[in-house]
Amino acid sequence: MQTRVVPIEKPDELNIVFGQSHFVRTVEDLCEAVATSAPDAKFGLAFCEASGKRLIRHAGTDPELERLAVRNMERIGAGHSFLIVLGNLFPIHVLRAIREVPEVCRIFCATANPVQVVLAETDQGRGVLGVIDGGTPLGTEGPDDARDRHDFLRKIGLKA
Repeated sequence: MQTRVVPIEKPDELNIVFGQSHFVRTVEDLCEAVATSAPDAKFGLAFCEASGKRLIRHAGTDPELERLAVRNMERIGAGHSFLIVLGNLFPIHVLRAIREVPEVCRIFCATANPVQVVLAETDQGRGVLGVIDGGTPLGTEGPDDARDRHDFLRKIGLKA
């Protein structure tokens, strides 16, 4: 077995959801989950099929984001993994609906941070061991940092 690390390439302002699923129906069901949770969502989705034709299946509402998802999944190439690239919303707006898709087994991350996918590769194929999401902490939150966090969440409408 070999291990490798593959960075997810994306502009800093885009959010992603990276996970694992178990069936080709994933593409349609994830698209429905995102679109019904956020009707104006701009997103692209790619899914690595692990059996049959073993294609990278894809869909979305924004062709550029869809191509970006496909390019990343071509490099990752781990069976039954999926990547959703979100253009105009935060993962929190769609994460509950994504989790409720029956085919979804695991969500590795939902973030705008730089992400590295840690893969294991054998003669059978590739599997996701985990992800590295962002960087290591540089310290511990103090009172000013807590106030900034509180204010930020209200500024973007996630808390009242």
